[in-house]
Amino acid sequence: MSMDGRTCVITGSARGIGRGIAEYLGQEGAHVVVNYRSSEGPAHEAVEAIEDAGGQAVTAQADVTDREDVEHMREVCHEAFGPADVLVNNAGITADQQFTEMTREDWDRVMDVNLGGMFNCTQEFYDDIWNAEEGRLINISSVVGKQGNFGQANYAAAKSGMFGFTRTIALELAQGGSTANCVAPGFTRTDMLESVPETVLDRIVSGIPLERLAEVEDIAAVVRFLASPESSYVTGEVIDVNGGMDL
Repeated sequence: MSMDGRTCVITGSARGIGRGIAEYLGQEGAHVVVNYRSSEGPAHEAVEAIEDAGGQAVTAQADVTDREDVEHMREVCHEAFGPADVLVNNAGITADQQFTEMTREDWDRVMDVNLGGMFNCTQEFYDDIWNAEEGRLINISSVVGKQGNFGQANYAAAKSGMFGFTRTIALELAQGGSTANCVAPGFTRTDMLESVPETVLDRIVSGIPLERLAEVEDIAAVVRFLASPESSYVTGEVIDVNGGMDL
């Protein structure tokens, strides 16, 4: 599943799952655009890791909710590597609160980043993906979008909305021979979980048939397959990577 020479843009890739995807694809030979909003240092570290492994990468600062920023990110991509072959919409935030305490600001902020950012980036890179020989759109959702989660009505609604968006864009991109798919990770070992109490993590793990959290590499490997030419007959799918939580 060679990624040699394929240009991949990964939003929100300075940290967490996004960074894992960026480094994985870069080590597989892809040209990678590492997007960040405010984490400049970690973004440059991701580029260094890719280059140390023999890959090529650049950083692109952009707030995915700002269309002008996203346009600039596309310009950075084109200047460094040419049109994108793969767009991974990974950028997302949480603003957790029990629904009775959730403010409209909490709701709008999560929708603006998780769905609005996906809209902005997909529309800006749509022509690239359409015209690519093996164009790929990959949206990173969550098991929470399928199952819900206490205190995450906004996040669950946004992540669920990605499913319908992906399937619709898959139908439209199919006319040009490109694909769109969605990956729905389960609970993944990232810095976001570092503040979660051990007792809570134990309870989460006890509900996972494989009895462990996902590692970032588990998610990145699936994204690598979907980004590769070998996935050319897979489109409009939601791929669960959750250790069996839906069984």
